[in-house]
Amino acid sequence: MKRLVLVLVMPFVLLCAALAQSGTVENRPYTDLRPFHFGILVGSHLQDLELVNVGPQVLTLPDGTQQTYLVTADQDRWDNGFNVGVLGELRLSDYFQFRFAPTLYFGTRHISFHNMDEHAPDSLLSRSQNLKTVYIGASLDLIYASKRNGNHRPYVMAGLSPVINLTGRENDYLKLKRYDVFLEAGIGCDFYLPFFKLRPELKFMYSLTNSLDTDHASRLRDVSMKPYAMSVNKAKSKMIALTFYFE
Repeated sequence: MKRLVLVLVMPFVLLCAALAQSGTVENRPYTDLRPFHFGILVGSHLQDLELVNVGPQVLTLPDGTQQTYLVTADQDRWDNGFNVGVLGELRLSDYFQFRFAPTLYFGTRHISFHNMDEHAPDSLLSRSQNLKTVYIGASLDLIYASKRNGNHRPYVMAGLSPVINLTGRENDYLKLKRYDVFLEAGIGCDFYLPFFKLRPELKFMYSLTNSLDTDHASRLRDVSMKPYAMSVNKAKSKMIALTFYFE
């Protein structure tokens, strides 16, 4: 995890350093005095899902007998996606801004299931699922920026992002809830170019709720899927997003 964050942060820092040395003539000197402005955003992100496994579980089979299963589930890698959206930003003071940014996040998570029963047939030892997600979010962020220095201005941000999950199939092993809320925190820098302001931003998003639809397993018609669907009772969504704002 630390190595992954370093890989993402270093290009961001190098980009900021390169753009910060692009000249000393102030571009768009009055752009930050606007009480309200709009913009667009594009970017990429990495998705992860923290899964809490239930451990051994006893299930009643269709013939009335009971069997104990031990199945583990995990997202075995950080999966990438992309995001697009628009923004509206309100100037609160010389250093504070409030940003509202409706955004679409597209991505897929690869989930692996492992049956720990050594006597199970090969077809039941492992399963996998590509959990597709399309979130529509509405980030509500408070930005604190330093004083402008030439044509760049670093800042930090924090906020909340309520999201709606637009995907989810009834025949999947796991299904996420329709609604979720992410806590957001990140860093960025404003770069004042001759015709617009560019804002690269790196932020971390963490779900504040249990993202898993815990009633989904009981609705499955395929009995053979239930040991895998019921192997998890809690999930926390995480994302690391690198976004470019054009204002």
